[in-house]
Amino acid sequence: MKTLTVRLPESLVSQIEAESRRRGLSKSDVVRERLGNPARNDQQRPASLEAIADLIGSVKGLPPDLSARTKHYLKATGYGRKRPR
Repeated sequence: MKTLTVRLPESLVSQIEAESRRRGLSKSDVVRERLGNPARNDQQRPASLEAIADLIGSVKGLPPDLSARTKHYLKATGYGRKRPR
């Protein structure tokens, strides 16, 4: 196998390092997979979601279908209605 040196932006390097740690693979293996299958990159979670993934579902007492029925719950609580002065 040949060696190739490439300069990458910090954000991409941090994504590769995080995926490498999460999957228990070397960074080189992750880069080879990404280069070999570029369609897979579209299916990855955004970096912002990766940053808060451990918080999802951590708030107690909320309805389990809140994300699917947000408008229903906002309307039920009166959010957005004009209040008398």
